[in-house]
Amino acid sequence: MNNFSKKLYEDSLSLDEAERASLAAHLLESLEPTDSDAEAKWQKEIERRLSELDSGEVQTIPWESVRAKLSGKLKAVDFD
Repeated sequence: MNNFSKKLYEDSLSLDEAERASLAAHLLESLEPTDSDAEAKWQKEIERRLSELDSGEVQTIPWESVRAKLSGKLKAVDFD
């Protein structure tokens, strides 16, 4: 990080939480590729997933089951 970036970062820390969140969101948005159809694509995907749930084509998995499965996998991983 160069001096200018460090100064911007330090200055941003003096902002209140809402202002920092807004600034962070704007910065992240500036990094994302623009896709004019993104919102419509997400809406179509949401509708598809809801339809699958409503029809019974797919089933949800209780969080407790997912957590137990992940926990088991993490215990099996050697992090060294």
